[in-house]
Amino acid sequence: MADSQPLLSFDGDPVAAEALLQDVFGIVVDEVIRKGTSASEKVCEWKEPEELKQLLDLELRHEGESQEQSLEHCRAVICYSVKTCHPRFFNQLFPGLDPHALAGRIVIESLNTSQYTYEIAPVFVLMQEEVLKKLQALVGWSSGDGVFCPGGSISNMYAVNLAHYQRYPDCKQRGLRALPPLALFTSKECHYSIKKGAAFLGLGTDSVRVVKADERGKMIPEDLERQISLAKAEGAVPFLVSATSGTTALGAFDALEAIADMCQHHGLGLHVDAAWGGSILLSQTHRHLLAGIQRADSVAWNPHKLLSTGLQCSALLRDTSNLLKCCHGSQASYLFQQDKFYDVALDTGDKVVQCGRRVDCLKLWLMWKAQGEQGLQRRVDQAFALARYLVEEPKKREGFELVMEPEFVNVCFWFVPPSLRGKKESPDYSKRLSKVAPILKERMVRKGSMVIGYQPHGTRSNFFRMVVANPALTRADMDFLLNELERLGQDLGVAPSRCWPGPLPPPSPSP
Repeated sequence: MADSQPLLSFDGDPVAAEALLQDVFGIVVDEVIRKGTSASEKVCEWKEPEELKQLLDLELRHEGESQEQSLEHCRAVICYSVKTCHPRFFNQLFPGLDPHALAGRIVIESLNTSQYTYEIAPVFVLMQEEVLKKLQALVGWSSGDGVFCPGGSISNMYAVNLAHYQRYPDCKQRGLRALPPLALFTSKECHYSIKKGAAFLGLGTDSVRVVKADERGKMIPEDLERQISLAKAEGAVPFLVSATSGTTALGAFDALEAIADMCQHHGLGLHVDAAWGGSILLSQTHRHLLAGIQRADSVAWNPHKLLSTGLQCSALLRDTSNLLKCCHGSQASYLFQQDKFYDVALDTGDKVVQCGRRVDCLKLWLMWKAQGEQGLQRRVDQAFALARYLVEEPKKREGFELVMEPEFVNVCFWFVPPSLRGKKESPDYSKRLSKVAPILKERMVRKGSMVIGYQPHGTRSNFFRMVVANPALTRADMDFLLNELERLGQDLGVAPSRCWPGPLPPPSPSP
């Protein structure tokens, strides 16, 4: 027979459990929040996989361990993890740490609830409704619907699913056999989740018609028109255009008004993937980049990116009410009983694909309450101002070359080491330049001084993509970035006869 006493951690000792958590919070505050956001500390402590496995002691054993060992595991995990809150972490689109958003994340993890019914999450059902209403208003809608998703990729997949359901509602019951060959259109600069979503939903990647983009990464409306006509001529049924507001690589914004006109003319749905650029809607100065977004049928927006809300906080907004529930609802009787003692319209979980679903609205709500819309606007405007500083400063130095003048906070550039300067006409220049970014990336990561992403783009050699989004960044951090690249790249290819680039230098001390 089971013991009648509750089985808690530490053999039912709540005092010990509380002590453990207080110790863990202390470690988090010291090692993540204090040191992890300090420019005087490393961004990362690089270890090779086999060494890291040993340092972490990953093996799961039959016997349990002591509280002190648990604390040591926490310290080790933090020590060898990349500090994405660090002011020198420029690698992804979600840098920084907002204390109010983090407070919300801690509360959510502690409450451990699921966002599907009012009876289990009354506070968060009402809160989510209010937050989504605010986001919809910023898009320019007076009404609509929405849901928080586990990432922008899933938001885009929801948008595709809703679009083909709206046109062919029989597909919910009959599946793909209810659909003719469909065609959706998106730019060659779109996020890869559009093609993944087409594959996942059974439409197939062949249903995605890739529209040409110009040299700045913007969809070319004239080619969209051509692709729509071609799809019709081939017997496919165009149903959706997915435009992008803030492409991942170049930070480009598609011309939404022109694309919306075309969608209206051909009777197509319009989805805007504004996962990266959506937060610009908070800025009176820069929101013109999304002109026309109010004409979209659906919008993906990730506050965990430019607003530093923390992973994950991804909203899918829809201009029509009840479509989400019609498309995804299954009326599970053990959750969504219709004879409850409160208004069952508050049980919003049936409009999403997931059942168990974490709460993602609290961190954004709490941060918004603390900062206000004005504070969030300042955060966006500051990112633009620092990006402009980073654009202008390299022009005063030798060895830095912009890929293009940015319109967003993606600053893309090449660092040209001394050995390659003035040699653009050399037949192997592009090949040699392409090796610079990977080598410098390795050096900076091994040193722990900073982390920046790089990539090739079309015929362009590998270049650095600097993301200016962390609200804690200053001009001093931009200067450090430029100075550090100069230090790391000074010796690359110093002798033409050497196999270029040369061997890595010995590990440098911490910054």
